[in-house]
Parts: sequence; C-alpha cells; structure tokens
Amino acid sequence: MSVSMSKPSISASIPIPRPRKPSSFSQLKIRSESLDSASKIDVKRPQSSSLSAAGKLMDSDTKNGSYPGGMGPFTGRDPNVKKPEWLRQKAPQGLRFDEVKQSLSRLKLNTVCEEAQCPNIGECWNGGGDGIATATIMVLGDTCTRGCRFCAVKTSRNPPPPDPMEPENTAQAIASWGVDYIVLTSVDRDDLPDGGSGHFAKTVQAMKSLKPDIMVECLTSDFRGDLKAVDTLVHSGLDVFAHNIETVKRLQRIVRDPRAGYEQSLSVLRHAKVSKEGMITKSSIMLGLGETDDELKEALADLRAIDVDILTLGQYLQ
Repeated sequence: MSVSMSKPSISASIPIPRPRKPSSFSQLKIRSESLDSASKIDVKRPQSSSLSAAGKLMDSDTKNGSYPGGMGPFTGRDPNVKKPEWLRQKAPQGLRFDEVKQSLSRLKLNTVCEEAQCPNIGECWNGGGDGIATATIMVLGDTCTRGCRFCAVKTSRNPPPPDPMEPENTAQAIASWGVDYIVLTSVDRDDLPDGGSGHFAKTVQAMKSLKPDIMVECLTSDFRGDLKAVDTLVHSGLDVFAHNIETVKRLQRIVRDPRAGYEQSLSVLRHAKVSKEGMITKSSIMLGLGETDDELKEALADLRAIDVDILTLGQYLQ
C-alpha cells in the first residue's frame, strides 16, 4: 500500500509493539513524500484471515500501487490534518428554533434534520443568512427499509405502519411555523404497495390547503422504479420534485442499498419531468466518496440529458 503525506521528509525507525500472542507477519511498505525527496519505511503488521469487505476491496484495488476510491477504511486523507474551523457548529438555539422543536415534539413529527444528525439544523430552522426559515419533515415514520452506508436513519425490514394523522399534523405544524419553503422527505417504504407515495401526496395536499403560498419540495425515494407512484406525487401540488442519485455510477453498489440503482434513479427523475409540464426537478451528489473528476462529469452529463433543473453538491465527511 502506498500512502502519500505532505510532511517533511524524514527517515527514522518506528518502534512497533510486539503482539502478545504468536502470529505471522507480512511486510508493508509506506512511502512518505515531500517536494524534494521520499523515504521508505518498512513496517510489520499481523496477517488477518478475516478482512472486512471494504478492506478486501481496498487490498484488491491497491495491488498496482493506487487506490481508485470508494468507501472504506483508507481514503487517502492525512489523519493528522484537522478539519476546517467552518465545520464547527454552535449548539442550535434561538426563538424560532425552539418553537419548531416544540411543535415537532407535540405533534409527533420527524425531521431528517434530527434523524440524520445534520449539523446545519440551527441555521435552517432559525432562517439562516437570508432570513428564510426552512425545515425538512420526514414522513412515513422514522425507520427505513433500506440500509445505505452513508445514512444515520434507523432501518428495519418491517417498520411500523404510517401514522394516518401525519398529513394533517404536518400541515398544522408548518402553517404555524411561518416558514416560506418546506422540504418533505421520507424513509424508503418498500413494505408498502405504493412505496408510500399516496401518504406523501396527502401530506402535500393538506399543507397546500392550509397555506397555499408555501413552496413545497418533495425529496423522494425511488419507489422501486414504480412510475405510477411517481405520477401520484408529481400531481399532488408540489413545486419541486427531488430525488438524489447520491454518487457516481461506479460507487452506487458500495454507497447505496442494493435495491437502489443509478439507472433507476435517472428513470424516476426523467419521468417526473415529463409527467407534468413545468415540473422542476432536482438531484444531489455527495462528494468525497472516492469518485474521479471524469466520473463526476459523466454523472452531471447524465442529469443534464434528462433536463434536471437543480443540482446540489454536498460533501461526505469522514
């Protein structure tokens, strides 16, 4: 394995503690490079017969001296480099934040802001720099039937049934918050015949009936590729149909649940666009999972080819 680190070139012996139990060893070479020179250090490590799936993937990809990327224990990032100061967020607080949190608790509503442990929750709920408060309500419960590797939401094969009062409670909460733009998202519900699209649509309709001028974005699942379910949601009165491809084509099976897929996601976005004239479509990609520039350009071209209107680029933090 070859690891590049931006440090002054040094050559020194590193003491390695002996294992308590006898074991066999293999040689591992680590290269430390500076601008003018490089030094090699021989390090011994115990052999293991039980590598993780990510470890096996990494080992197979590094035989030629390079690691093409992908989720796993080795990302090429120098572990000694501190994360930038702008990543540090203050504990969320503020009058509007408290009002939103209390009403969510009272009406037993879930938000992806809380369930996914988003660090920007305080800024969004309080209005941010532009003064427009936003919140992301997660409907259909707080338990997903899928297990994507990047996500912190709970998973189960048989989650509890959706709350029949959730559409009405969601509409009441949002009408009382005074927010101008709301994002509705959901867990995947592969256990439901329509993937939860009917429940999703009822929530949009209830919100629009109480506050017609609010902008509603729906960040949806892929509904297992069921385009009838996509139609149900597109014609519910929403303003923006969003579905995330999450990452580039090569990394789909590593990052996302096996039931998701690159082409399936593109199909959902394509159908949402043509299903209703003037429908705004949106997608998102996480950067930092090992994708290359060319792979990213390919994904952008694929989204442009199906007339996706809005694309957001996020960052996956290790």
